[in-house]
Amino acid sequence: MTSDKRLVSERFPRSSQYHPEWVMASASGGANSLWVTEWLTTALDLRPGMRVLDLGCGRAASSIFLRREFGVQVWATDLWVSVSENIQRIRDAGVDDGVFPIHADARSLPFAAAFFDAIVCIDSFYYYGTDDLYLNYLARFVKPGGQVGIAGAGLVREIEGPLPEHLREWWTQDLWSLHSATWLRRHWERTGIMDIELADTMPDGWQLWLDWHRVVAPDNEAEIKALEADRGNYLGYVRLVGRRQGQTELADHIVSLPAQYTKKPLLRSE
Repeated sequence: MTSDKRLVSERFPRSSQYHPEWVMASASGGANSLWVTEWLTTALDLRPGMRVLDLGCGRAASSIFLRREFGVQVWATDLWVSVSENIQRIRDAGVDDGVFPIHADARSLPFAAAFFDAIVCIDSFYYYGTDDLYLNYLARFVKPGGQVGIAGAGLVREIEGPLPEHLREWWTQDLWSLHSATWLRRHWERTGIMDIELADTMPDGWQLWLDWHRVVAPDNEAEIKALEADRGNYLGYVRLVGRRQGQTELADHIVSLPAQYTKKPLLRSE
């Protein structure tokens, strides 16, 4: 038992059991993936043996956590992190019987329709999922009645007008994909694909975001200063959970068109 109290939190008793060195070595984003996963799972109906897609899993810490804590089978899917690295981490955690690393793009997934009982996206959805058509694509991989849950960095409220001065040093163009829980709810709700069960913001999420960075990336001065100046005015952690509607028909996902070229006159004069 380590006496190291870093990353111990009464709010996250499951996560606090994991060694801080392991958690930090497994980091691949701006959030403590175990804290965010534990927060999300309080709104999910996970049961042993269920098939779960952990999309954008990074170094698979969230996948290992899901397997150990809930007994689910997890397809740990990521584009940027090597599956060879992840399988070593999975084996060392003793969960290679139920966590399967997959290298895939979130927009080109190699799974059968309705294969999963649930889908989770931990601090990754904003990289690939906020366009108008993505939910229609993703929903086909979860069974009707299955849950899709996302959680991670986001906005407490939408930025209207110019970017606030205190965020400008840190802000990059890719951060425009960050949105609020209210925006995400509307984004999914209007499609009719999901029954929205929950859309909220973590209380004092900005403080946990800041605490995490002070431990894992103390040299990241731009982000730390932005969080300190913002104090939860815009920045925080958001969560959204929906359940796939059984009766809503999904649009076909077109990957190619059959060749059917027939030569025709180019000009009217021909």
